[in-house]
Amino acid sequence: MPLLVDGRRVRLPLSATELVRAHPLLEERARLLRGQSVQQVGPQGLLYVQQRELAVTSPKDGSVSILGSDDATTCHIVVLRHTGNGATCLTHCDGSDTKAEVPLIMNSIKSFSEHAECGRLEVHLVGGFSDDRQLSQKLTHQLLSEFDKQDDDIHLVTLCVTELNDREENENHFPIIYGIAVNIKTAEIYRASFQDRGPEEQLRAARALAGGPNLSTSPLAEPPHFVDHIRSTLMFLKKFPSPENMLFPGNKALLYRKNKDGLWEKISPGN
Repeated sequence: MPLLVDGRRVRLPLSATELVRAHPLLEERARLLRGQSVQQVGPQGLLYVQQRELAVTSPKDGSVSILGSDDATTCHIVVLRHTGNGATCLTHCDGSDTKAEVPLIMNSIKSFSEHAECGRLEVHLVGGFSDDRQLSQKLTHQLLSEFDKQDDDIHLVTLCVTELNDREENENHFPIIYGIAVNIKTAEIYRASFQDRGPEEQLRAARALAGGPNLSTSPLAEPPHFVDHIRSTLMFLKKFPSPENMLFPGNKALLYRKNKDGLWEKISPGN
């Protein structure tokens, strides 16, 4: 079934600029999102999503009420939500395998929405900028194309990507929005940054870094803390060159839960 905007079929391929020209409400929503102040999101109730990760939950979750991600330059942050039961998925896509990622996003929401009798699927795409290598443009096209190929009707509600999320300074281009959060209970999506990226921030960052060919697709556009982040991740990899043996004894998963203060705590074996 098709990708829809305000009930009308989206005719692809179109650039982000062409798409908002054909659907003015998309342009207005992108303008309002760009104009927001960045909110600092604390750790209470937060599940932070790193690059190449996916998280899904619903308003019934008593521990997690906010999904969020940032540090997106050429990457796109995708939010898919079922309006009937509020099931929400947030993914930080880098274009490494968009064709496989979109069905995973769809299936994650369906696993929470099997018995939903009403509602629709709404998607929000944020991130990227007018980078010299046109990686953002390519990812925008891939995501729109793959969502358009899915069996379900998907309503495109927010499109703030690539040239719609671009600012120029001293002849260099940068994203306007680097990160967003979504409130699971109210469905509000807003500009955000995060101090807490746990649990196991370095381990999860190492996984993404080890699986990619580049430290950065857009070095000039990275946020100020990027160098410190890469340095700490590389130091982690040096300290744990074989994390599967050193950090996962017996090949057992590391388990965490939110405590009564809304912070992550490790679950000891047997708890």
